[in-house]
Amino acid sequence: MSIGHTFLGLLESGPRHGYDLKRTFDARFGHDRPLAYGQVYSTLARLLKNGLVEVEGIEPGGGPERKRYAITDAGITDVERWLAQPEKPEPYLHSTLYTKVVLALLTGRSAAELLDTQRAEHLRLMRELTRRKSGGDLADQLVCDHALFHLEADLRWLELTAARLDQLAKEVTK
Repeated sequence: MSIGHTFLGLLESGPRHGYDLKRTFDARFGHDRPLAYGQVYSTLARLLKNGLVEVEGIEPGGGPERKRYAITDAGITDVERWLAQPEKPEPYLHSTLYTKVVLALLTGRSAAELLDTQRAEHLRLMRELTRRKSGGDLADQLVCDHALFHLEADLRWLELTAARLDQLAKEVTK
């Protein structure tokens, strides 16, 4: 995810302080990975340097001065361009899990046990996401659905690989 572009999109609704951007980002997009304050301010510094935001005002506070950032015309153009570009689908052609299965076979360990353990972990996470989804708002439901669909695809791969373990073992141990 592009944090800079996300900030630009959030700034289109009006100027904000870095703290407000972090709070909104975390509430809408960072449920599982909230932003660190250092990341917020380094991103804002980069956007400022690139002319995509400007400091609209500075207010004194209890600590350091609070800068209010506003998006520039160049920032609006940049976020429009980013939103219009489709994301590149990312197939998992270099899967760590596949590597583990092959290495288990090559070293005489149980690839079937590895797959069973992984299946259990996927199912555990799917149950957790399903619980989260049932209590969440629409945005959280959509995020959980995205993750669940990917986990379902992984489960299908785990089942297919388990069914082909003997054949794979013969191929990798030639």
